[in-house]
Amino acid sequence: MTNAAEPLIQRKSADTRERILDAAEAGVLEKGFAATSIDELIAAVGITKGGFFYHFSDKGALAKALLERYIERENALFDDLFRRADELNEDPLHGFLVLLKMMSEVFADLPNGHPGCLIAAYCYQDRLFDRDVRDLTTSTVIAWRDRFRERLDLIAAKYPPKLPVDLDDVADMLSVVVDGGIILSRVVHDRSALPRQMLLYRDFVRTVFVGA
Repeated sequence: MTNAAEPLIQRKSADTRERILDAAEAGVLEKGFAATSIDELIAAVGITKGGFFYHFSDKGALAKALLERYIERENALFDDLFRRADELNEDPLHGFLVLLKMMSEVFADLPNGHPGCLIAAYCYQDRLFDRDVRDLTTSTVIAWRDRFRERLDLIAAKYPPKLPVDLDDVADMLSVVVDGGIILSRVVHDRSALPRQMLLYRDFVRTVFVGA
C-alpha cells in the first residue's frame, strides 16, 4: 500500500516544488529577488512555511534552484531553435539569420513566449547571492558566448568578415541586445521594441559578413 502511494506522493511533491519556482520566477522578474518574500510565495502556492522549507532549506537555495531551472530551459530553447534553423538551411550564415528571426518571434510574445531574463534580474542584486550563484551566472553567460561564437566561426570560415570586428564581441552582442531589449520594452511599454532590436542585430550580422 505504501509503495503504491509513493509515486503519487513524489509527483505531488515535484508539482509543489515547480509551483514555488513558478511563483518565485514571476516575483523576481517583476520586482527583484529582495522584494520577493517567502511569505508571499507560500501564500501564492497555498502551502505552509514548513512546506516551503521541505523543498528549499532557505531563500538562497531557492535562488540557486530557480537559476538552474532557468538556465536549463534557456539552453533547451537555444538547442531547439538551432536545430530548427539548421533543418531549414545548411548555409551557416543563412541558418544563423533564420535563427535570429525565430528568436525575434519568440521574444515578440513577452512574457508568454519568454518570461524575461532571470540572469539580468540577479546581476542587479548580486550581493544578495552566494558565490555559487554568482559563479553560475558568470559561467552561463560565457557558455552562451561560446555557443554563439562557434556559429560565428563557421560563418567566418565561409564569409570572411567585411568589418574589423572581434567575434567574441559579436557573440556577446546577442545577449546584450536581448537583455537591453527586455529593459527597453518594459520601460517604454512597447512589446515590439525587443524583436525590432533583434532584427537590427540580424541586419548587423549580415553586414559584418556580406557587406552593406
